[in-house]
This record gives sequence, structure tokens and C-alpha cells, in this order.
Amino acid sequence: MGRNIRKRRSPLAVKAIAASAAIALGGGGLLWAQMNASAHESNNSAQNYTKAAAATVATISCPDVGQKLTSVPDKAKQGVATELANLDKQITEAYARLASTRQAQANDANFVQNAIVGPLKEKRAATIDRIRIDVTRVGGQFNSALSQLAACTTQSVDQTTAGQGGGRNNGGQNNNGGQNNNGNNGQASASAAPSASASAPANIGGQAGNGPVAADFVDITKVAANVQAKPQNSGNASTGSFTTRCGVNANKNHNTDNVIVAPGVTNGAHHLHDYVGNQKVNAFATNDTLIADQTSCQNQGDLSAYYWPVVRVQDGTQDFDQNADGGGKEGNVGKILTPLQAQIKYVGSPASKVTAMPQFLRIITGDAKTTINGLANANAHWSCTGFENKVQLTEQYPICPQGSNVVRTFAFQSCWDGKNIDSANHRTHVAFADPASGTCGNGFVAIPQLTMRLVYKVTPPTIVNGQVKNAYAVDGFPEELHKAATDHDDFIAVFKNNLATTIANCINTGKKCQ
Repeated sequence: MGRNIRKRRSPLAVKAIAASAAIALGGGGLLWAQMNASAHESNNSAQNYTKAAAATVATISCPDVGQKLTSVPDKAKQGVATELANLDKQITEAYARLASTRQAQANDANFVQNAIVGPLKEKRAATIDRIRIDVTRVGGQFNSALSQLAACTTQSVDQTTAGQGGGRNNGGQNNNGGQNNNGNNGQASASAAPSASASAPANIGGQAGNGPVAADFVDITKVAANVQAKPQNSGNASTGSFTTRCGVNANKNHNTDNVIVAPGVTNGAHHLHDYVGNQKVNAFATNDTLIADQTSCQNQGDLSAYYWPVVRVQDGTQDFDQNADGGGKEGNVGKILTPLQAQIKYVGSPASKVTAMPQFLRIITGDAKTTINGLANANAHWSCTGFENKVQLTEQYPICPQGSNVVRTFAFQSCWDGKNIDSANHRTHVAFADPASGTCGNGFVAIPQLTMRLVYKVTPPTIVNGQVKNAYAVDGFPEELHKAATDHDDFIAVFKNNLATTIANCINTGKKCQ
């Protein structure tokens, strides 16, 4: 299998945005307990700030085991996926325990280590050992070093950089061309963590106490242009496109599963997804059920699964899942926004013709766990209508001017190894083309590049006294603090009536099809 060539886009910083001291090993996370807010309390109340002023606040950094599992035998994949989901469940439970034991932590400096971190290590060790058994009993090789990933580390609030990733655009430059600008009009950032002896507990914002914070937003009109020029087309370029119209999920087809990462595991995603295209995608979907199902796409030959984490506005309201797994129980709160537009288009390569996508190809673009893994696989692009060709943000959400809407876009990996429809870590079978030339390396072949553009009508958040009001944020794992960089998108190619070939032919012949 060829080496995974990541797209080296200059708009992406290469450092972790919220866990500089975390172990970037890849299903773990950075847990932050805010002792002054539960999943259903407002962070903007002065009463909440003083309720637990003396409480201990800790972060827990856990290695991501899934990113290190690069080779899993087919017969072991189901069991391994279940155990990886168990690791995420354990982190969620630890996060909830951190948030619910405020007084105990204030009374006992060793409480977090003895009552939360220690038991978490034991659970993780047992789970990793079950992964070893799943792999070795079918003849696979298990890397014994993975056993060392059981332990999680703690940090006091004055040691962590969690929530302090703002003030930079995704080109690594200051947002306003030379001066720090956290989108807070010169006021102190809400993400600045006080020392453990401060008179009030740390504020990491958000309706659920796990973000976002003021530094996660920036006035897009103050961000320097950072969009890079695209590679020049060669004489063999494939310049056509194919647009598929699949709706905006107005019928509210949601679940918190992820059949790619955690097949057979209910709530494997730990956050809510919008689904368009294939209408029966859940943890138990198989290739056979996917090809037999109905689609929301106008072209009935497109049964592909297109799904992404929902965006919510944190205006004090709750949605249907406020007491559900993946929803309020895991820090994903607020009103779910339905996109105004969901544009799905396949485009070509500037360097070559494209090969038709293989049936049931699975691609994940972006990384839902950038606070522990860093930005190497981040592929978030946030902007505003009227600014998309000038500014694209990875590490912050834009505050759009009056009359402009929020836009999130995705450009999926467009190089395929020519053999596999998936890989153990769901990444190495596909790759990004070289950003300068548009070519695929190491024996990979160009396939139609899936692009998506989601537009949302959002009342612009405001920053008042260092606090963000009416924030919006993408759903995520509870420990990921609702950072903009965690945005990601998922895709399973399911085509009938020779549609995959039709798409490739349209692109290769320069036609604009739909």
C-alpha cells in the first residue's frame, strides 16, 4: 500500500490547538472538567461562577489508540471497532464524573487521580488487552507498545493550554495582519486559564461547560486573506464536474452512530450526525442494506451516504436530545441548525483523468479529535458567504457580517490506493493530492474528488466581557471542547445504474453534469 500523502495546505497550522502537553498518539482525548457548569447550566451566570470557586479543575489527556491501529485483520475488525468505541465511552464517563464531583475535588486534592484517573487506566488497559486478543486470535500481529497507551495524565488548570488555541488563523498568522485578534474586540479572552489559586474557576464557555469560548471566534472582516491558488491544469486535466442534489436533511434524519469507525456499536460517534443520500445509515448498516435502500438524492442511482456532525446554536435552548447519549449527556447542547444549502459536487484532477470510485469506498475527511492528535489530519474550512475565495479558517469559527451566512466546506481525499475500500485507521487507503501539482504519489490513482458546501443562517455571536453569547459550534466528542478544527465529514460510495462510471466520464470529458 502506498504512503498516505496528506495535502500540505498552508492554511493549516501544524501544532495541536488545545493540548500542547498531550500525547499525540492518536479514540482518546483531552478531558476538561469545568466545575461551575453541568451539561444543562448556563455559563453566563455570575451565580455559577461563584458556586464552586475553590473547586479543583483538571484536564486528563488520553492517547488515541485508534490512530495507531494501522493493520487489523478483517475477521477482527468488528471486535476492535467495538472496543475502540468502549474507549470513547470510558472517556465520556470520566468526563461526566469530573463535572459531577466538584465538591469532592475541592475537599481532596487526590480525588481525581484516585477516583477517576486510576480506574480509567484500569478500564483502558483491559479494553486494549481485549483488542490484542481480537487481533491475535485470528492470526494478526499486535503491537505490544499499544498497551502503554492505557494511562492518562492530569494537569492543573494553570498548566494546560486547553481552550487557548484562538487568536490564530489557519495559516499560522495573526488574524488581523499583525495584531492578535481573538474576535473579542480587545477584551480579555474567556479561554485564558487562571491559576489554581484564582478566585473563580476556569471558564471554558459553552452551554454545557465544554466550549466554545470567545477565542474560538473571529470577526472574518479582520482576517487577512489566506486562500491559496489552486494548481494549474495540465494538458491531461479532468475539468468536468458532477453535482448530486440530495437535500439538506429537512426530514431530520439523525443518529449518533458511525458505521465506518464503529460498525455495530450504538452511539459510536458520541455526537449527532446529519444524513443525506442513503436514508438507512446507522451502526448496523451493511453493504447489502445500503445498496437496497432509498435515497434522498434526486438521482435515484446515488445511494451514497453523506453525513456530517450537526451545528448547534447555544442560545440557551435545548433540542430533542438534551437528555440523550451523544446529545446533552455528552455536552452537545443547543438548537440544531438545518443547513440552508447542502451542495455536493464531484470534481476532477488538475493533473490527470480520474478513475471511477469503487463501490462502497469509505472516506473520512478531517479529524474529530484534533485536541489530542494535533492538526495533521484536520480538514476544517469555515468561512462566510462573500468571503469564501478570500478567507478559510480551520481553528476558529467566523463571525460573519450582516447579511452574510456561515459556510463550512469539505474537499475530500482524491487519491486512492487502487485496492482497498477502507483501511484499519480509515485513512491510509486514500490520500490528498500534492497541493502544488495536484498529482497522486506512490502508486495512488486519482478519483473524483467529493466536495461539499454547507451554508447556515446564524445570528452572529457577540463577545461581551470576554464571554461569547449565542455561540454556535459543531457537535463533537465531549472532551474536544467544540473546537472548530474538529469538524469532519464522512462518505460511503454507493452507486446504482453505472453511476460511478457516469460521474468519472463527465469529469474526464469536461462536462458539467447533474
